Amino acid sequence: MQLYHHPYSMDSQKVRLVLEEKSIDYTSYHVNPLTGKNMNASFFRMNPSAKLPVFQNGSHILFRAIDIVQYIDRLTASLSGQAASVSTETAEWIQKIENWDPKIFTLAHTPPKYRNFISKFIRRVIIARMSEFPDLASMYHIKLREAYETEDKLKNQDAVKQSEDELCAILDEAELQLEKTMYLAGEEFTLADSMFIPVLVRLSLLKLEEQYINTRPNVLVYYNMVKKRPSYKIVIGKYFGGWRKYCTLYKTASFLLVRKTLRRY
Repeated sequence: MQLYHHPYSMDSQKVRLVLEEKSIDYTSYHVNPLTGKNMNASFFRMNPSAKLPVFQNGSHILFRAIDIVQYIDRLTASLSGQAASVSTETAEWIQKIENWDPKIFTLAHTPPKYRNFISKFIRRVIIARMSEFPDLASMYHIKLREAYETEDKLKNQDAVKQSEDELCAILDEAELQLEKTMYLAGEEFTLADSMFIPVLVRLSLLKLEEQYINTRPNVLVYYNMVKKRPSYKIVIGKYFGGWRKYCTLYKTASFLLVRKTLRRY
């Protein structure tokens, strides 16, 4: 089994948490979308959406996080000789979390100078790949159009507010649920928690804990609790703790600056 992912990708974190919780061995390949590595032709041919993660098991390739985690759940159940069973509560939480697209919210809370720098770099990467691989030009053109559409959405305050409102609705519902149960779907850790934890991690990365997490005491207690799980420490703590966080960001920033200076996209 192979997983193409990046430590800062929310959907990658969801899948990796499930893999670690179920103790599944897999080969890890890092693909940094901030440096345009997901636009490389070899990756793009495998996954024209250019989104992370990508999970491959033999000839079976999956792109969407929700499809991957459900596939892994069925696979592990089959290997153990059991029937795959996801409770109604778990399935509902998975779908709610999957329905929220964090892209606009994340970019809206990223300092404009960094956001604009990366956006411009990625557009140049796409244009360079269109020229380098003319047989993929039409698909690369779709990604270029999507990049411009995202910038237009960020200028639309209604779109930004809608994304924030959708997030708050999920957090508020989680706050009510966690008053009654230890985890999102009951007293045991489930796929729903693997899907939800990266949402809280993204808020931490954006330094929005005070506004969105600390104001919800049950969510805060839950977050501090799941941070102690081995899966969290491997998937997230390893990259977000102390100097490691800044090391990852520094490497990305250095790569972008060198490539921009040399005009190598």
